[in-house]
Amino acid sequence: AQNALGDIVFAELPTIEDEIDAGDEFGSVESVKAVSSLFMPVSGRIIAVNTELKDSPELINEECYDDGWVVRIELSNPDDSAELLSPEDYEAFLHDEEA
Repeated sequence: AQNALGDIVFAELPTIEDEIDAGDEFGSVESVKAVSSLFMPVSGRIIAVNTELKDSPELINEECYDDGWVVRIELSNPDDSAELLSPEDYEAFLHDEEA
């Protein structure tokens, strides 16, 4: 997804305490190429938002698994975490999509 968008220049993020259902839009990222919506993979309540992204949205591209995180959530149903992909599985999914 990062390759398709290019460099991220702006991130619109939700508010702490927002309740988001699986599949719902919770924000967006703007790149030099396009604006793309962010969709929540599981239902939950936003418990933290990465405010560093307001001044440094490029962190999403540069350090997506470290300083570029977007939100932290409290799952509505902890069993839903079994539905999430590991970073390795997500990379494999993207590779399959490109093929």
